[in-house]
Amino acid sequence: MPTLLLVRHGRSTANTEGLLAGWTPGVALDERGAAQAAALPGRLAALPLSEVVASPLQRCQETIRPLLEARPGLTAHTDDRIGECDYGDWTGRKLAELKDEPLMEVVQAHPSAAAFPGGESMRAMQTRAAEAVREWNARVEREHGADAVYLMCSHGDIIKSLVAEALGLHLDLFQRISVDPCSVTAIRYTRLRPYLVRLGDTGDFAALAPREEPPSDDAPVGGGAGAP
Repeated sequence: MPTLLLVRHGRSTANTEGLLAGWTPGVALDERGAAQAAALPGRLAALPLSEVVASPLQRCQETIRPLLEARPGLTAHTDDRIGECDYGDWTGRKLAELKDEPLMEVVQAHPSAAAFPGGESMRAMQTRAAEAVREWNARVEREHGADAVYLMCSHGDIIKSLVAEALGLHLDLFQRISVDPCSVTAIRYTRLRPYLVRLGDTGDFAALAPREEPPSDDAPVGGGAGAP
């Protein structure tokens, strides 16, 4: 079966403003995010990509644009099932405000029981994304062969949930996974099991450097902004 590259969108204006963007329209890449997207074609130059699939949200569409311009023969598709989690009434709110919500403790420690008011549950988010991957795996293998490599551009929580699913981890453990903006995660699927080949690879270790203000122990809902 194919190898899937999961690319998180580049850093967005919502990331830098500390907002939970969700499905808010008009959330674009910021200056760093645009530079991250511009560097993506070079990072992937050695790979013969067969297809590109992206979330419909603007920040993902902007992330894949330089790659599509660099490879004009590459077919691009949009799939709502790999769109961001529907955070419902939390959409557009400051993450700093949300940390005091009782539900945030559930999101952090027991996400399989978390359902966002007016939105969807984290279980439903993982299920729809995993179904999309299974269908695209079958389609890519059918059309391009078992050794094909294809790319999906999606969002932090979606990618973390797909990594957990590939590793056979309960969704309650997915907050232990971290993927920075424009990171590449590679999963090679086989008949018997998936293999996690890369996780959150940016080629940049700046995010590991000590900071003046230590990062929170909580997992950043939506994925976080990456290195300062």
